[in-house]
Amino acid sequence: MLSRLVLTDFRNHADLTLTPGPGFVVLTGENGAGKTNILEAVSLLAPGRGLRRAALGEMARQGGAGGFGVAVTLFPERSQKNAAEFPSRLREGLGGGATYVLASAPEEGAPLPRPLPQAEGEPEAQGQIQIPAEVDVATGTLASAPERRIVRIQGATTTANALAEWLTILWLTPAMDRLFVAPAGERRGFLDRLTLALAPSHAHHAARYDAAMRARNRLLADEGRPDGDWLSALEAQMAEHGAAVDAARRETVTLLGTRLAHQDDSLFPRAGLTLEGWAGDTTRLQADLAQGRARDAAAGRTLGGPHRVDLIVTHLDKDRAASLASTGEQKALLLGIVLAHADLVAERTGQPPVLLLDEVAAHLDPARRAALFARLAGRGQVWMTGTEDALFDAIGARATRIALGR
Repeated sequence: MLSRLVLTDFRNHADLTLTPGPGFVVLTGENGAGKTNILEAVSLLAPGRGLRRAALGEMARQGGAGGFGVAVTLFPERSQKNAAEFPSRLREGLGGGATYVLASAPEEGAPLPRPLPQAEGEPEAQGQIQIPAEVDVATGTLASAPERRIVRIQGATTTANALAEWLTILWLTPAMDRLFVAPAGERRGFLDRLTLALAPSHAHHAARYDAAMRARNRLLADEGRPDGDWLSALEAQMAEHGAAVDAARRETVTLLGTRLAHQDDSLFPRAGLTLEGWAGDTTRLQADLAQGRARDAAAGRTLGGPHRVDLIVTHLDKDRAASLASTGEQKALLLGIVLAHADLVAERTGQPPVLLLDEVAAHLDPARRAALFARLAGRGQVWMTGTEDALFDAIGARATRIALGR
């Protein structure tokens, strides 16, 4: 969870410091007060471009110095966990019997946690790893390079993809209400965020696949005969990382689809999930790319691979495509998917994700709002926005309430 959030020259916030508690964090205020801007800032603590997918230069406050900063302090939800309970991303390769001990927060610039030395003769699975009591994470840009993102964890500069190792963030915004009728790329992006929460390495594989594909497209577009060895090398990279991307997506769809199919929840309709389009392993993808060179050169782009896959969602209870459902049903299906996925992440990693729900309460009647809040209670930190505090009366005193613009 986030125990402290500091925004500097981000959107309309020149200098804002929040100290949210666990559980519900309710942001209220008039339109334009900057509620969604705060959620966007939090969403930048995940790999990618945030919930608005805006250019970095657009995020800097007008009239400010030209750059912006988002800094947070992360605090573990539990103080001590065994290997079966602590997030798998931090115990990978340490063995099922390893224990995790909460340490004091390291000084700025100190190295990230590593396993402690084991006693001589002690089985490897019985080692310990120190987890800092607090982890400082920051991202932003400099005025001299407004489109170059900087990420620091414990004061050390790293890549944006490394953020997935420390925090899982999921969001739902009004702009996503029409996801099921949007172009396939929007659904792939949504699926990739779901996948990233379960497989932090997914961001690395997706980035490497895209980079190799862009290089291959440029090579195919060059006049004259392209270098065959160079093409083969790029296609080998695409095959390696593309197969990993496809496998992670399909595992996510299988796990989440199974949970959704068996859920008994009258608040949200059950959604069915399938992937449509390319499927295969490294060998097949490399062969498909080699065989499709002439076709792709003529088209000016790569026409086959995991970047062409689409996430197909159905309304299971009515046995029809989600794209044909009513606007209200589509919103309910999407919210049900996000909540089921949050439960799946908490179950499989041992750490609940941070949920960002923008204006979600405004679209529900009082009974459904109360049911939603009851379901979210005790499931990690949940940030919600609304224009009126009365929308969140059913939460009672179980929330950090922040009024903006007053």
